[in-house]
Amino acid sequence: MNFEYVRASTAAGAVSMLAKQSDAVFIAGGTNLVDLMKRGVVSPMRLIDINTLPLKEITLSGNKVTIGALALNSAVSEHPLVIKHFPLLSYALKAGASQQLRNMATVGGNMMQRTRCSYFYDTVMPCNKREPGTGCGAMQGINRMHAIFGSSENCIAVHPSDMCVALAALDASVIIRGAKGDRKILFTDFHRLPGNTPEKDNNLQPGELITHVEIPVNAFQQHAYYLKIRDRASYAFALVSVAAALEMQGNKISKARLAMGGVAHKPWRLTEAEAFLKGKEATETNFKAAAALAMQGAKAYEHNSFKLQMAPNAIAEALKKATSKA
Repeated sequence: MNFEYVRASTAAGAVSMLAKQSDAVFIAGGTNLVDLMKRGVVSPMRLIDINTLPLKEITLSGNKVTIGALALNSAVSEHPLVIKHFPLLSYALKAGASQQLRNMATVGGNMMQRTRCSYFYDTVMPCNKREPGTGCGAMQGINRMHAIFGSSENCIAVHPSDMCVALAALDASVIIRGAKGDRKILFTDFHRLPGNTPEKDNNLQPGELITHVEIPVNAFQQHAYYLKIRDRASYAFALVSVAAALEMQGNKISKARLAMGGVAHKPWRLTEAEAFLKGKEATETNFKAAAALAMQGAKAYEHNSFKLQMAPNAIAEALKKATSKA
């Protein structure tokens, strides 16, 4: 395919370039976009290279850490501020992809990656995400990797990121630059459920650029764990993953943060389980009760019913591991 390649030197310039052409896209590491282009899943007419923008810094200011959208996944996972304040994020990043990919992938690109649903990638198969109105091949097809929460009759794909599960659990926010200036949204509001518009992965508006992620400093450092269950130990996407972070006083949980991956079209925050755990003793009984609460509303399909048992077991195990860390 033919396309135009341009390079932006400022965030404002990048936004302006994007606004001028509706079929233009930003490219940084390209670890997902290039694959999609090679397979014919997407065919942008203009690539806007944003790698020279000054968006790689990781800084602490007051009670929050700010991570630039172009910071590499490998750099974030090893950064002293991240390891000190948000070990959960470091664990999740190191569980994702391969070292080679982490050395190229950026924070913003990780957030923007598309589903790894095989029907989305196969252009001869129906896929409402790739081509709205054609149907969902996975619904009656091989759906072992697919959603058990938040799906619709139009799409049962899952979001593939490990990093995003941790950021959802950590109450992060996303800073976005558009033609009218900057805006901030909660990370849990960035990605979308499929509903009637499965082709829309997130709530970015046309012509907007992710510039930073902000994470409030917390007291979860000593009791955090990221559990990823996958078919093989290296470079595989999650069947189910759990990000667990606890603030504890003795054996009592004063605060809990939980999110899951591999189960929904977006990182799936377990707010009811968090509320249940607040003030409870860190016991296996309470962990299992929280897990059962988290599974309310889960729906399996022909090939992924095993997730209905795997997911609550994973939640309880992640909580147990987080409790034991100190």
